[in-house]
Amino acid sequence: MHYLKYTSILLLLLTIACSPEKNTKSGSEPASEEVLTARNKRPVAAELGKFFEKDGRRYLYGGKDSSQHFDITNTILKDEQYHYGIGREKFMALIEPEFISLEEADKVYPDSARFLLLKIEDDVRAYGIDLLTKHEVVNDVVNGQPVMAAYCILADLGAVYHRVIEGRAFTFALSGYTYYDPEVWDGMDGFVFWDRETESTWWPLIGKAVSGPLLETPLTVYKEENWSQTTWGAIKSEHQKLKVLKPGQTMDPPQNWPKYKGLIEGAGFATKNNNVSVAPRWGENDAVKN
Repeated sequence: MHYLKYTSILLLLLTIACSPEKNTKSGSEPASEEVLTARNKRPVAAELGKFFEKDGRRYLYGGKDSSQHFDITNTILKDEQYHYGIGREKFMALIEPEFISLEEADKVYPDSARFLLLKIEDDVRAYGIDLLTKHEVVNDVVNGQPVMAAYCILADLGAVYHRVIEGRAFTFALSGYTYYDPEVWDGMDGFVFWDRETESTWWPLIGKAVSGPLLETPLTVYKEENWSQTTWGAIKSEHQKLKVLKPGQTMDPPQNWPKYKGLIEGAGFATKNNNVSVAPRWGENDAVKN
């Protein structure tokens, strides 16, 4: 199904299922009746035949090209809790984002528009939630540091993450799936990421890789004093110079991508940071510290 149609579906489901005030980062509270009702309307990946086995390995459908399937032999997630399965690259996660000036952006955005704002020394970037809803992931380099701005419309989760793990930069995108756990984030669905370098899959709602060579490796939220969940009105009143994510940009998925060699299933890196960090819910990080 076409990307825009899926976006419309997700927006509708958000209206039905998600109230940001009800979201919690984690916990054991059961999902609300409204969430359960909305979830029942989502296509269940297992019922759509998105899981299969070949040569003793388990795979998750990743696209019409068989080379795009995800090897989930070692996954820690449950098949029955995956939704959708539209394939990778349907959401255009940006790799080389383009930006406009504050003056240009002020002609586009009302003061109430929501943004993720990132400040690393003198390099300030603003990522509009309207654009993150379309791209979901923006891979960027800010003041020389590889970072990722991401937003999940279903969980209303917006955050900035590190892209460097054990000295290597990773590039993230959307797998085409969402996943839920009744004991995580009030049972809300959250998008499942994948990285281009190892094709591990990641679930931001628990902040770590959930299959592939990097299984259990943390997806680390960037220092919260450097970024905030804010509005355009607050941004333009506090910052004179910044770069704002350009509306309307697109990206053709790369045909090939260099892989990191020497990472085998279950091994990952020689050492791992076991301090899993999960993004704050919207409104909990509302000011960049100077």
